[in-house]
Amino acid sequence: MPVSDFELVQSWRQVLDLCNLQSGQSVTILTSIGTNAQTLRCAILAVQEKGAIANRLDLQPTNGGTSLSRDPLAYVGTTPLTGNRAAVEMLKASDLVLDLMTLLFSAEQHEILDAGGRILLVVEPPDVLVRMAPTAEDRTRVLENSARLKAAKVMKVTSAAGTDATFALGEYPILEEYGFVDKPGRWDHWPSGFLATWANEGSAEGKIVLAPGDILLPQKSYVTAPITCHLEKGYVRAIEGGFEADHLRDYMESFHDPEVFAVSHIGWGLQNRAHWSVMGFYDREASIGMDPRACAGNFLWSTGPNNEAGGDRDTACHIDIPMRDCTVMLDDEAVVRNGKLVGES
Repeated sequence: MPVSDFELVQSWRQVLDLCNLQSGQSVTILTSIGTNAQTLRCAILAVQEKGAIANRLDLQPTNGGTSLSRDPLAYVGTTPLTGNRAAVEMLKASDLVLDLMTLLFSAEQHEILDAGGRILLVVEPPDVLVRMAPTAEDRTRVLENSARLKAAKVMKVTSAAGTDATFALGEYPILEEYGFVDKPGRWDHWPSGFLATWANEGSAEGKIVLAPGDILLPQKSYVTAPITCHLEKGYVRAIEGGFEADHLRDYMESFHDPEVFAVSHIGWGLQNRAHWSVMGFYDREASIGMDPRACAGNFLWSTGPNNEAGGDRDTACHIDIPMRDCTVMLDDEAVVRNGKLVGES
């Protein structure tokens, strides 16, 4: 359902306050042909209301003739910033970058962050942004759970459907997504609310069984029959099942890169305002699916690149797989049990 400009500007005000945006600072709003016009319009109003300088950097789209999907996360790494030094330098000189285009997994994004820049990705529909506008409480919740993840050496995930997988931890940093950027060098995504890390290289072992109702992204499809992914030494070595398993395997193989089968980030959702059922009400091109990614109590795992965490895999294929009804153990302590956050009703 549409939201008014007033509602969306109010949400932008809340986010910019949490980002500690100050009068006189420079904000660059990064856009492309797919940027939502209302999101852009309201962002400019909220930035100017704060007394900050609002600049717009509009870049031409890329990957359209290569990707098999119109989803911005279906082909990652190469962006309109690739080889565009003038644009990169403008973003590095900005106090805050509002990414209404999608820079994820690009080398240029890392360069901007390494220079102390702050980047907030904002590409979901306006009504989703308003419903899941971040709060200080979101940050507190994510950071409290992050402390538990940092202390853990092993993550073990099981389910009644047959999932039984283990991941050694500690080699890579933790991705703390709470929806705003409040310090230099930070990237985040509005809306969000989840925690993830990357398994130690070669350590992912066991099997993951996708049950009916689990979700594939960027396909934006609910699984209707079991799919079994066999993990060995950090890679998905086999994908078994019916048509949907064949469809998933065929899509991954279309990239002609064995690294697409590597296990990428692993974690769980913490956002109670995200809902599993929401994806089914949106056209596939209207949303990138942050509701299922952040939904409280999910197990979210992915395949493909790890350069976001400082690794050297920059493969273009990245698949996120939010799962329901799993139990997630950190060492011997459950943080999610049968799809519910431990300690919450």
